[in-house]
Amino acid sequence: MNLNNRKVKHWNQRSKWGLAPVILGLAGGLSAQDLAENLGALEGLTVVGSGEAVWDLSGSAAYIDSEQFTERGYTDIGKVLGAVPGVYVREEDGYGNFPNISLRGGDGTRTSKATVMEDGILTAPAPYAAPAAYYFPKVARMSAVEVLKGSSQVRYGPQTTGGVLNFRSTPVPGDGGPNFYSRTTGGSDNTFFNHTWYGDTFETDGGRWGYLLEFHGQSTDGYRDYLGGLDRKSGFRFFEPMLKMFWELDGPVRQRFEFKLGHTDFESDEGYLGLTEADARLLPDTRYAATVFDNMDSDQTRTYFKYIVEPNDCLDIESALYWNDFTRNWYKLDHVSDVVSPAVDGRGRISGRSSLHTALLDPGLTAVLQGFAPGSIGVKANARYYDSYGWQNQFSYRFDTGAVSHELAGGFRLHYDRVFREQWVDVFNGDGAQGFTPYRSGTPGEEANRLEEAAAAAIYLEDVMEIGRLTLRPGVRYEYIDMEVTDYRSPANNGSDDLSVWAAGLGFNYEWNDCHSTYGGIYRGFSIPGPNSYVNGGVEEEESIGYELGWRYRNGGLMVDTAAFLTDFDNLIGVDAGLGNGVNANAGAAEVAGIEGVVTYDPSVERGWGFQLPMYFSATWTEAELKNALAAGGSDNIYSGGLPGADIPYIPEWKLACGIGWANECWGVNLDAYFTSHSYGTALNSAVPVTSARQGKIDALLSVDASAHYRVSDHWKLVGGIQNLFDERGIVTRIPEGPRTNLPRTWFAGVEASF
Repeated sequence: MNLNNRKVKHWNQRSKWGLAPVILGLAGGLSAQDLAENLGALEGLTVVGSGEAVWDLSGSAAYIDSEQFTERGYTDIGKVLGAVPGVYVREEDGYGNFPNISLRGGDGTRTSKATVMEDGILTAPAPYAAPAAYYFPKVARMSAVEVLKGSSQVRYGPQTTGGVLNFRSTPVPGDGGPNFYSRTTGGSDNTFFNHTWYGDTFETDGGRWGYLLEFHGQSTDGYRDYLGGLDRKSGFRFFEPMLKMFWELDGPVRQRFEFKLGHTDFESDEGYLGLTEADARLLPDTRYAATVFDNMDSDQTRTYFKYIVEPNDCLDIESALYWNDFTRNWYKLDHVSDVVSPAVDGRGRISGRSSLHTALLDPGLTAVLQGFAPGSIGVKANARYYDSYGWQNQFSYRFDTGAVSHELAGGFRLHYDRVFREQWVDVFNGDGAQGFTPYRSGTPGEEANRLEEAAAAAIYLEDVMEIGRLTLRPGVRYEYIDMEVTDYRSPANNGSDDLSVWAAGLGFNYEWNDCHSTYGGIYRGFSIPGPNSYVNGGVEEEESIGYELGWRYRNGGLMVDTAAFLTDFDNLIGVDAGLGNGVNANAGAAEVAGIEGVVTYDPSVERGWGFQLPMYFSATWTEAELKNALAAGGSDNIYSGGLPGADIPYIPEWKLACGIGWANECWGVNLDAYFTSHSYGTALNSAVPVTSARQGKIDALLSVDASAHYRVSDHWKLVGGIQNLFDERGIVTRIPEGPRTNLPRTWFAGVEASF
């Protein structure tokens, strides 16, 4: 449920410059978002709303307009969030197709601990039953990204310990005739990208109508080549059409009906297997012959129907029916043996098999994976079918009681989602000359055949009280989830149970003057386990108490936003997604403390120069520690082996970013640098692998990007850039199955048109 604490018209009464997380880009004309807002469209209620809106929030937040990341050619959500403090993104495929996002130290595996939305609608495949982000919104087609960290627990769920990511899709453009936009680029590894939309808003006797037609797509051969010269690439391709329409009625009451239908067709020749330690260092852009069958094929459809109404100047109401459908089959290498034509157990798995992350520590099994020794491999079809639909309602009501101004925000949501798992294993024999031939074909459902369902009811209430310069935000959230498991392969695991969870908080913001404000709060959060983990695994909900205290400053072209935070976790859930053991586990207590801040400055704002010179610096220091050892979950869980005081995996101590830009009417250039310090792949905190390739250090890494544009005319712009300018390489992840490195130096160039 998404609700902003102020109206856009309220923000426009304040200073005209916004407190964005970073000043990254320079406007080269009106975006669709500008057109819609400038012409007074009846907007829905949002999470953050704008860069300016951040100034009055009682928690740390960021608003990233599309111009900031489009200017740099960023299509990877990890790059887009690179300068946002308090947000860590673990790479996997190098392109951001399977992001692992941690907000303030929560478990980032498959972004399971963050509430992810598009246009305020839950967008994870099954947000309650299976929130792991095997589908994730493509950021390059968005008009903005909203990030809410410190005060997200009350209004948004079901995952409230990590925070909120809300993606705002391209809005219908405003009046003034049809509007057209297109950006097309090409680049390294035969990469092609296009984002095009066309739309209009017009008046009729029946009211105001608008429509938008959009296409977004990308393809690449990928940057990993097969060891030994096997002629096959490892890239991906997708296309995303979208239709959005609205109708605003004439009359004394402002009303808007809005409909959106979008689809994503995605295919990737990517799997789980990484490299040995030596190959990751010496041959970082390779993959092994045993991964030749790896393929992820998925389709996602998203739709909503919204009704927005303003009965009077004090009340806003939004109601939405939504439905998301996601199907995928990730057919990928799962295990290996050095035996040719092995015996196969009742679940289709090779007898005497080895997991991939342990096989990478065995030279003999590694040779089988590389295709240089005979053996056999099991390739698992991880087929999934997801449905998610619901009805959500929210309101904002403004009133006064004496000297206190109130904005009472509330809402409820009825939601249902499910995931059906149908898995099987095919076995191939390897001839030792990089050839693999079929040995045994699996039967759908033999490895796993399970339906998990969750029906949830959520309700929240929050009052934003303004008392002079002080704003208080008390609120409470309650969710009831009914979960059911139907295991067609093992009926003994069938069962159902229910879970009730609640969150509450009190935030504040005090504006000392037009330049200084102090904010903070205390919040109770939760994160829920999936149905199988809860019903059959005994996994309890994760609980947290979060504290935050921050300070904001703005004057002329200078803006500062800094905060200290502390999150005390209980029953921390170790996510099993991508680990192959199918078991979530409670990892016990943990504590995450840190300091984050961002400074942006443009001296041209006060000096009236004929060009702009924006610059920024952001920093996050984090100390994330387990308070006790993992008591369950098996050796595959990345929290296994951790002792009290161990660093939480994949949370580096330091994250830094800085950049500078220059632009006039025709030219614009940007230079950006990003740094993360080292972290560990598991809670064992070992510098090198001991019993698994998942163990060991994650490298500290510095990456520099450069981009530029030249405006040929009011309608045409040439764009280009180089990412990872100095080709710095390192191990950025050890899961799912062993070390992988970051994207090498890449380039792009193209053209942008707008009419």
